Amino acid sequence: MQWIIFMLLLFISSMEMLTQNRWKKQASAGLLENCTGCVLCSEDNGCITCHHRLFLLIWRDGIRQYGMCVHTCPPGYFGVRGLEVNRCTKCRSPSCESCFSRDFCMKCKDNFYLYKGQCFRQCPPGTAAQPGTRECQETCEPGPWSEWSACTHESRTCGCKWGVETRVREVPEAAREEGTACPALLETRRCRMKKHCPGGE
Repeated sequence: MQWIIFMLLLFISSMEMLTQNRWKKQASAGLLENCTGCVLCSEDNGCITCHHRLFLLIWRDGIRQYGMCVHTCPPGYFGVRGLEVNRCTKCRSPSCESCFSRDFCMKCKDNFYLYKGQCFRQCPPGTAAQPGTRECQETCEPGPWSEWSACTHESRTCGCKWGVETRVREVPEAAREEGTACPALLETRRCRMKKHCPGGE
């Protein structure tokens, strides 16, 4: 009877050891998958420290936090290099696809327009969406029209039936510097000239 009990205990003990070894192998295999590029790695949270050139990307799943070492930060993040660790930091705006810093967006997600580092559903007043891009550009507001010029034909102001007169308007210096697209800045129209020049010229 004692011999049977001993054999039964031995069998149970060997089964427990086998189960523990299998669990350790699975855990270490999973750990290796989650710890690519890591210097320090946690079984529960993934990467804690990365190799020098890699970025540490941390994301949350519920209350758990996971770390991963990546060569480039994914959309919605930007890379910050530090003395001890390089990190992927999330863009503040959820409508930003890529950013230069936490608050300065460089590219917006679909259905949003980029203007001065921010993403908007519609371009702000005084701006217009540029064709082919999802960026807003300030519209040009030229100054008032000048008076119509003298009526001329081939640089002469008389001696012909019809001529042309022109008027212009100026662009503010700020709009000129930003290279904004402006409406027409010069207009021409036909005009009637004096047929005979004074003094018979």
